[in-house]
Amino acid sequence: MRSKPKPALPAPLKELPKLDEHLCFALYAAGNHMTRLFVPFLRKLDVTYPQYLVLVVLWQGDAMSVGELAAALLMDLGSISPMLKRMEKKGLVVRGRDPNDERRVVVSLSARGHALRARTKQMLGEFYCYLSVPVDELEDLRDRLHRFTTLAGPSTSTPIRAVV
Repeated sequence: MRSKPKPALPAPLKELPKLDEHLCFALYAAGNHMTRLFVPFLRKLDVTYPQYLVLVVLWQGDAMSVGELAAALLMDLGSISPMLKRMEKKGLVVRGRDPNDERRVVVSLSARGHALRARTKQMLGEFYCYLSVPVDELEDLRDRLHRFTTLAGPSTSTPIRAVV
């Protein structure tokens, strides 16, 4: 029986890339820049960015369990539960027990949460104009980032192993 040859270790880079040559920094800087640009528009809606994301998910499907919502937003339950309480106090969502399974908490939009959707559509139109980047370029960038997230590195179900 022949044993498989060990894969060769990648060679180290000859030079460490400069800060502006790092992909991770470009993504980090772009995310921070986008957030800084978006926050003034979110203030008009009186929501934080994570609260905005909750609303977007609920506008797509209305009622869902806290666990489903956390999974959709890639958040943990310990982070999302206090945020949902704050959103309920603001009158944006309603939380209640699932009648079929009392252990599950279901979140749905309140009347105010539904009404905020129309204002958000207007606000997003203003925001895209404010960016001064053609919408087709923004859509292309979004699609490329989704593709990068899907393809880069091991899948989340695969444990990361150190190269020895």
